[in-house]
Amino acid sequence: MDTSTHAIIGLGLAGLSQWDPLVVSEPATATAVFFGVLLGSQAPDADTALKWKSNILYIRQHRGYSHSLPMIAVWSFLISGVLTWLNKGASFTHVLLWTGLAVCLHVLTDVFNAYGTQAVWPFTKRWISWNIIALFDPIIFSTHLIAIALWGFGILSPRVLFPALYLLLITYYVWRTHVHRQVERQLPLLDKEYEKGEIYTIIPTVALSRWNVVKRSPNGSFMIGHWKRGILHWTERAVCHDHPAVEASKSHPAVRALLYFSSYACATVEHTGYGYAVRWVDVRYRHRKQYPLVAIVMMNLKYETLDYFIGWSSHTRTVKRYGLE
Repeated sequence: MDTSTHAIIGLGLAGLSQWDPLVVSEPATATAVFFGVLLGSQAPDADTALKWKSNILYIRQHRGYSHSLPMIAVWSFLISGVLTWLNKGASFTHVLLWTGLAVCLHVLTDVFNAYGTQAVWPFTKRWISWNIIALFDPIIFSTHLIAIALWGFGILSPRVLFPALYLLLITYYVWRTHVHRQVERQLPLLDKEYEKGEIYTIIPTVALSRWNVVKRSPNGSFMIGHWKRGILHWTERAVCHDHPAVEASKSHPAVRALLYFSSYACATVEHTGYGYAVRWVDVRYRHRKQYPLVAIVMMNLKYETLDYFIGWSSHTRTVKRYGLE
């Protein structure tokens, strides 16, 4: 999920913690739990700081080890220990339980969207992304906002309000999972161009009635489109180039970082005045006829690297900076 959603879920968990009698009766525990769920809801995204060091490192590691099983324990114990020490008399056990819940919920909600996480590392390095919930989901955000407002203005008791909220959201997640499966099963029947061996991936959007669709063909190309209210529409075919420059670019750290977490990368080669520009894109993130998540390697005619870029970029900026068409 995005940062604002994680933050508002943290506030929601602060309301849910009012169900705990010890949190209600002990001010020190209440304070520690409040800050524990807020910090726990954000802690795994501390790896965003890697941007300051290197875009390559950030793309490769974001939502990686920081969201793994060992780090769930580290974040939970670290935050709870510091807050218990700062709030004398607070119950470490209760602070740990609520903080741990916040950290676990952060990782779990991230698993449900398209970017995914390495949630089960060290057992596997595989990125887990279930493609059920959009990075920003208006239902999750708005229901939390309404519940927090009702709590803040004293209209409803948090002990009733927030259990009801999370039961509602659990139902919502189950429903979205069911819809995802139904749409996925429909696609081969709706696709007039379907051929045996093709694989579909559907990706949630903020619109509940629309899913973006990526179809991988056995020849390595991708079809990009969307499903909306039972209708499948293709908008573009992404053809991946087979060129020595593409193979040479795979040894560059920027490309290796993109390929590390994405199995939807597609490369194209453009001839330039200095040699070649190899552009790798993640086809899952098509937006306004562009693919903003890119890794570009500029090479001379000997396939030696001259410059590179990796990250989220608009096509216009990229063309201007590197002189591409």
